[in-house]
Amino acid sequence: MMSWFGNGGYGMGHGFGGFAMMLFWAIIIVVGIWAVKSVSSGTSENNSPDDILKKRYAKGEITRDEYDRMKRDLRE
Repeated sequence: MMSWFGNGGYGMGHGFGGFAMMLFWAIIIVVGIWAVKSVSSGTSENNSPDDILKKRYAKGEITRDEYDRMKRDLRE
């Protein structure tokens, strides 16, 4: 006797497999997006002006005098 689903009467067989595959790829994509966002969250956009100033001084981009002047400017 022929089944409506064409697989011997087990109706959930093929349909669930396709759903499971889509779910698998959706999870992979979500995890990938989360990983990219977590890595990029350390950018200077998320830092306070004081943090950026401290990092620039630590890297040697600005002198002590420039650091002190900029720090005073930020406080005002």
